[in-house]
Amino acid sequence: MSGIFKVACVQNGATADIEASMAEATALTRAARRAGAELICLPEYFSSLGVEGALLISTPFSEEAHPALPHYRDLGRELGVWLLLGSLAITAPDGKVINRSYLLDPAGRIAARYDKIHLFDVELSGGESYRESATVAPGKQAVVAATPWGSLGLSVCYDLRFPQLYHALAQAGAAYLTVPAAFTKTTGEAHWHVLNRARAIETGCYVFAPCQYGDHGVGKASYGHSLIVDPWGRILAEADEAAGYIMAEVDPAAVTEARRKVPALQHARSFKQPAAPASARIAAAS
Repeated sequence: MSGIFKVACVQNGATADIEASMAEATALTRAARRAGAELICLPEYFSSLGVEGALLISTPFSEEAHPALPHYRDLGRELGVWLLLGSLAITAPDGKVINRSYLLDPAGRIAARYDKIHLFDVELSGGESYRESATVAPGKQAVVAATPWGSLGLSVCYDLRFPQLYHALAQAGAAYLTVPAAFTKTTGEAHWHVLNRARAIETGCYVFAPCQYGDHGVGKASYGHSLIVDPWGRILAEADEAAGYIMAEVDPAAVTEARRKVPALQHARSFKQPAAPASARIAAAS
């Protein structure tokens, strides 16, 4: 495992205009690389994002035809950098979309793919609602990828609320967790920081969480506040609510140290699921 390295999280505000969205994300990626980043993480749906009613829409393509994939494979090769493409909308065989995250190595090769498992179907206050499952097919496989600095566990946005996924990634060897997102402003203000810090603390992992920002129209907005969190739960870098990038030095030894202090992964035990209280069973039967 290599030593200390620099990670950057790009924060852009994508629109339905793919060319403009990619141009902004590309410029920020180049800037982060010039600043010394060796791993650069982009947000969920960084290449295009719009809203139709209760649906967040990113223009889908087959993997072979998606314009962002060859562009960023070429860019990563040009810059000699590891790139996390937070997610792209990939057409599925059943006509739905796959919300797929890609890890690219410095040669532009696809080192890992991860399909978002947990889909954002929620009813917030004031009539704000989302139905990701109406257009997106859920993934079924957790993914850990090898990097020069250790193993990296992939996730996307709403996955952040499911600690069992991150526990499984850490148990499989992940020292770093990626959480590319387009977290809503409503839920982000309430939960974004505490959830990312909790996932880091629970697993003893670094968390790299690039998040989109900005107003998408019809009462929907992304929160921004991209984060880099260390294994002790400390925020090393945080963006505001504007385009840019954040960067931090990451020390793999901090993962070992956090897990030495609190070896929660070693202490995890299997257990039987609780039975419903008798009163609840009676009520359900009636």
